[in-house]
Amino acid sequence: MTTTSRAQARSARPAGSRSIGRTVRAYFQLTKPRVMELLLVTAVPVMFLAQRGLPNLWLVAATVIGGAMSAGSAASFNMYLDRDIDQHMHRTENRPLVTGEVSPRGALIFSWTLAVLSTVWLWLTTNWLAAVLSAVAIFFYVVIYTMLLKRRTEQNIVWGGIAGCFPVLIGWTAVTGSLAWAPFVLFAVVFLWTPPHYWPLSMKYKDDYDDVDVPMLGATRDGSQVGLQIILYAWATVACSLLLIPVGHMGLVYSVSALVFGGWFIYESHVLYNRAVRDAGPKPMRVFHASITYLTLLFLAVALDPLLPF
Repeated sequence: MTTTSRAQARSARPAGSRSIGRTVRAYFQLTKPRVMELLLVTAVPVMFLAQRGLPNLWLVAATVIGGAMSAGSAASFNMYLDRDIDQHMHRTENRPLVTGEVSPRGALIFSWTLAVLSTVWLWLTTNWLAAVLSAVAIFFYVVIYTMLLKRRTEQNIVWGGIAGCFPVLIGWTAVTGSLAWAPFVLFAVVFLWTPPHYWPLSMKYKDDYDDVDVPMLGATRDGSQVGLQIILYAWATVACSLLLIPVGHMGLVYSVSALVFGGWFIYESHVLYNRAVRDAGPKPMRVFHASITYLTLLFLAVALDPLLPF
């Protein structure tokens, strides 16, 4: 049975056979929970840095709730717009809009509802600047990345990935009500980190992207070329992370973490490249998972550094 026929068979199930719990789970899946978690991992530590200590816990909770709704809105819009190609890709063939668990109309209403609620919530519980940045992030991911770049250029994730950098700015402004150089450095870190994070995934699912004519770099170039690009961006990411030391007046915890974890991230990118050059099977998902661990540990250091006296 083909991917399309499987999707049609699943979507043909009568609506009455779906429980409320199953429907709730389907709508929750529209928000891409794993991506949402990663975005919040970058927002919360920056609040510690902005406060130079422990921020108001209610403010943290309010920012997390608003940020989660904002990220969920962008993800849901993305699934709505990409439903035509998702049914042809193994990685996405079980998404709710493909299986029929959620209707296109329901997904669109859900997306707009989260977008409005997140903006209003952040405006009321944090400040207007955080709310505006949240709305801009949704616009960037939905319009700039999904609608304009994704299907037109292999540099899609480079510029479209800017949307994923906004949580850093939102976390900072939620605490301070303004912007400074430190959050922009971390914004740049996430910007440079996104390609070497996502390109390994596109290498693994190269055939999927080829089938739907989406020009992800991992699908349009050979492994050695992609591997070299991953190395360059990994080095740039780590170099940028070190800029935070003087700009953000960081201490020993962050400085050591940026060097150690950054060195590991660079090492893994070189391993991928070397295996690709030798045609030994590059194992791209190893770098994909390493990139997530690297970013998580780096931002954990961002949160811990202001709390410790060295």
